[in-house]
Amino acid sequence: MVWHVVPSFVQRLYPARIWAKEDSGDVVYLTFDDGPVPGVTDYVLEELAKRDQKATFFVVGDNVRKNPSLAREILDQGHKLGNHTFNHLNGWKTEQGKYLENIARCDRIIEDLLGIRTQLFRPPYGMMRSAQAAEVLSSQQIVMWSMLSGDYDQNLKPELVVKKSIQHTRIGCIAVFHDQQKTKNVLPKVLPRYLDYIREKKWKTGLL
Repeated sequence: MVWHVVPSFVQRLYPARIWAKEDSGDVVYLTFDDGPVPGVTDYVLEELAKRDQKATFFVVGDNVRKNPSLAREILDQGHKLGNHTFNHLNGWKTEQGKYLENIARCDRIIEDLLGIRTQLFRPPYGMMRSAQAAEVLSSQQIVMWSMLSGDYDQNLKPELVVKKSIQHTRIGCIAVFHDQQKTKNVLPKVLPRYLDYIREKKWKTGLL
């Protein structure tokens, strides 16, 4: 089951985390998790470039290590990077010290290979303990989402992914898609239609 929208009561439980940007004008915030992955991230970049749209990519550090040139291409095309841990760890299932070190390791690989520091962090699966979050918030923003496409769910037909993604997209929305192996065959059926919808609405895409 995919919660395409996080219930408002859940958002109120964690007010320090960013769920949307209400004062953003006619802007939607596109984000992609889990890359960079060859054959997927480059496809996403091509589709964004066709429409002059921008996005924030929450990268897995080990994927940056394996594919530094693709990570560099994200930046060269005017997009932004965020930290998604080094090994895509579930904070609820990971001891505090190990989790924080995994985040720091992702920061180091981004800085060492790409020469930048990111102030953005997104927990894999959206799951992290309050104590972990408190430590991260001392130096980075925690970015959640207000629309989850469900593109990674093999049980969802692409038509439904498109429908739900469009249905729950609003101005100021932080929308999540995934540039990973599971979505390689789904994104071509979903992403162009979604990006065209944003363009048809005459909305802009912004960087976090």
